[in-house]
Amino acid sequence: MYVRHLQVTDFRSWPHADLALEPGITVLVGSNGQGKTNLVEAIGYVATLGSHRVSTDAPLVRDGAARAVVRAAVVNSGRELLVELEITPGKANRARINRGAVAKPRDVLGILRTVLFAPEDLAIVRGDPGERRRFLDDLLVSRSPRYAGVRADYDRVLKQRSALLKSAGAARRGGGSADVRTLEVWDGHLARCGAELLAGRLDLVAAIAPHVTSAYANVAATDEATLPSGRVADVRYRSSLGESLPAGCGVPLGKAADPAELESALLTELERVRPQELERGVSLVGPHRDDLELLLGDLPAKGYASHGESWSFVLALRLASYHLLTEDGAEPVLILDDVFAELDRRRRARLADLVAGAEQVLVTAAVAEDVPPELAGARFDVREGEVRRV
Repeated sequence: MYVRHLQVTDFRSWPHADLALEPGITVLVGSNGQGKTNLVEAIGYVATLGSHRVSTDAPLVRDGAARAVVRAAVVNSGRELLVELEITPGKANRARINRGAVAKPRDVLGILRTVLFAPEDLAIVRGDPGERRRFLDDLLVSRSPRYAGVRADYDRVLKQRSALLKSAGAARRGGGSADVRTLEVWDGHLARCGAELLAGRLDLVAAIAPHVTSAYANVAATDEATLPSGRVADVRYRSSLGESLPAGCGVPLGKAADPAELESALLTELERVRPQELERGVSLVGPHRDDLELLLGDLPAKGYASHGESWSFVLALRLASYHLLTEDGAEPVLILDDVFAELDRRRRARLADLVAGAEQVLVTAAVAEDVPPELAGARFDVREGEVRRV
């Protein structure tokens, strides 16, 4: 899989940009503020319908423009598809495939798969649980685009149920009564949508865990035998269900998660914590309260890992994602956005060696010398609103 051509109009800082790409390694070099990251961000948007830098679409539209347009020609197994996305703040975005309109923008998901490495990734290790949930959900959608709808449905139900809890809690505190029957209906919706999302996450963690261990050992050049468990790095899913989570879910070689079983467990737990939820006015159980534990030995990476170890873990998560998606049958495009400036010489060399053989690798750098020689390939200079091949 690779991107053969990228065209953007009024996207970020670019009034217009046209970039012919090819398989192998491509390096975009330009000083900070020249727009090189904006170009790879556009490619990532085609793959995920989201940005790795901002949480909303509005900043993606150039200041003064009404909309932004991104077009990408994607080649997969000899077949080429043209994906066009129109981003309009305050309105529904629109999408086309081979010039034909599609019902929903998320219908384009799955045409292009990317794995993006960026300085912002350090928040996966050091940030709050929301960063790790986003990592899981983005990868889940990359593997199976239908989860974009599952996640949207869950977010909608959670918002409605949380609003009901808040108003019901306020009524109770004011001496009134809450309509528990309405709450029970939303409990059912939350449990059903949440169980499907939770099942997907649990199976994903089970699948990716061995890849994370192997990738961390490769990046950090560690010896897996140094720990009695034989696993330097590990990932585990921590559910708000606690001990009510069915045994064996989310662990390598464990059983596949059963949505029906998880739905029942969620309903039971929701009933148990209802008094606390009404008192606090928030939903206390569900995938939105879960976390992905990142472990080095027996210790959590957050708070215990050094700066270098944190970066090794981040790189391991991204490399594991790449290997998992490749196993699924579609090797993703690798994007390394200004990441080499953040790494020491040894980690630069290790990462370059590990990704050099991918079908397509897109690298951005402020200084050409930051890019390891193993990633020598086509080069573009990005400056003064132009992209020129050199």
